[in-house]
Amino acid sequence: MSINYADTAWVLMSAAMVLFMTPGLAFFYGGLVRRKNFLSTIMMSFACLGLIGVLWVVYGYSLSFGPDKAGIIGGLDFFGLAGVGQEPSSVYATTIPHLAFMTYQGMFAIITVALITGAVVERIKFSALMLFSVLWFTFVYTPVAHWVWGSGGWLAKLGVLDFAGGTVVHIAAGISALSLALLLGPRRGFKEKEPMEPGNIPMVALGAGILWFGWFGFNAGSALTSGGLASSAFVATNISAATAALVWMILSWIYRRPSLLGVATGAVAGLVAITPAAGFVQPIMGIPIGAGAAILCYYMMLFRAKTGIDESLDVWAVHGMGGTWGALATGIFSSVAVNSAGKDGLIYGNPKQLLLQLIGVLVVWAFAFMMTWVIGKVVNATIGLRVSSEEESVGLDISQHGERAYGGPLR
Repeated sequence: MSINYADTAWVLMSAAMVLFMTPGLAFFYGGLVRRKNFLSTIMMSFACLGLIGVLWVVYGYSLSFGPDKAGIIGGLDFFGLAGVGQEPSSVYATTIPHLAFMTYQGMFAIITVALITGAVVERIKFSALMLFSVLWFTFVYTPVAHWVWGSGGWLAKLGVLDFAGGTVVHIAAGISALSLALLLGPRRGFKEKEPMEPGNIPMVALGAGILWFGWFGFNAGSALTSGGLASSAFVATNISAATAALVWMILSWIYRRPSLLGVATGAVAGLVAITPAAGFVQPIMGIPIGAGAAILCYYMMLFRAKTGIDESLDVWAVHGMGGTWGALATGIFSSVAVNSAGKDGLIYGNPKQLLLQLIGVLVVWAFAFMMTWVIGKVVNATIGLRVSSEEESVGLDISQHGERAYGGPLR
C-alpha cells in the first residue's frame, strides 16, 4: 500500500469542509429560534465540536471502525488512536493515511449529534444535553456506524448501501430527534399558539449556504479518492439540492408565497436525500431524488404541525424522512456502472436491493428511537432534562449561559 497524495489532499480538504458544516448548522438552527435562545442554540453545535471531537479520538473511532466483534461493534484496538498513524489502513481507504480517514469520519460523528439538538432547542438544560450527547454517541452512533460502514458490520454484510450517511447520520439523528422531543415535551406556550417565528431568517440562509458548500466534502469526499467517483457524487449532490430547493419554492408558492426559508429548507432536504445515494447513482438521478425529498419533507412538516408535536426545527421531517427516502431511493436508482462496489437497484432489474434498503431503514429507525428514549429517561431521572419554567421564559441565552446575542428587549 502506498499513499496517493491527490487522494490524501482531497480527503483532508473534505474533512475540513464537513467540519465547517457544524458551524453552518449552528447558524441555520440559530436563525430558526427566537432571539432569546439564539446563542444557546449555536452553543449546542459548538459544544459538539469539542465534546464529540474528543470522544471520537479516545474511543469512538475504535468502536465504529475497530476490528469487528460479532458484526455489532468494533473492538478497542484503536483506543486513543493506538495503531492509527501516517501509513494507510489495511482495511479502510488504502491510498490515504489512516489518520486522514479517521479524522474525516470523526467530522460525521460531530454533526450527527449536533443535528439532534434542533428538536429540543429553547427548553433543554445544557448539562442534560451534554450528558445525553455522550450516551447517545456511545450507544447509538458508534454501533450504527459499525453496522453500516465497519468491516464486518452486519448491515454491510447484508448488502445495505449508504454512501455518505443517509442511514448512519440522517435517519439515526432524525428519528432520535423525534424520540427525544416526545420525551421532553413541548415548549412553554407552544400549545397556546404563542408566536415562535424564526428570529433571523438571513442567518438561516447563511447557514444553509454553508451546509450546501460543506456537503460536497460530505458526499464527494466519501469517495475517499479524488477521481471520477468523487466527481459523480459531487454533481449528483448539487443536482439534488438544486431540484429540491426549486420544488420546495414552488410548493410554498402554491400554498402562499415563495419564501427564502422554504428554499433554504428545501435545499437541505435535497442534500439529505442524496447523501446515501450520491456515489451509487447516475448524477441525473439527483432530479427525482431531490424532487421526492422536497415533496415528502414538505408534507411531513405539515403533518408534524397538525399532530401538535413540538419537534422544534423539524429534524425528523427533513433529516429523518429525507434520509429514509434517500436510503430507499438508493435501492431504486443505484447502478454498478457508477460504482462497482455498489449494486444495481430496482430500475436496473434488482428489486432485492430495495428490500435490503428497507431492512436497513427499519432497523435503524427502531434502534435509534428506542435507545434514545431509554437514554433520555436515564438523563431525566438523574439530572433532569428541562430547564425551569422561569428559565425558559427568560430564555436559555441568559439562564444557561449568561450571554445575549442582541441588545434591546427579547422575546
